[in-house]
Amino acid sequence: MANEDQAEGKAKDIGGKVKEEVGDATGNDDMKRDGQKDQVEGKVQKGVGDAKDKMSD
Repeated sequence: MANEDQAEGKAKDIGGKVKEEVGDATGNDDMKRDGQKDQVEGKVQKGVGDAKDKMSD
């Protein structure tokens, strides 16, 4: 079962991918960079959630 950090991290990663694609399609470099940043933040947060999950086993 996913914990809150895993779920929020995955959601942020997916949202960042969407934002990056929209920024790329519209030529908006700021939006594209924001999307890439969100993806990194999401992956880190999911990693924290994964670590918490491992520790609780």
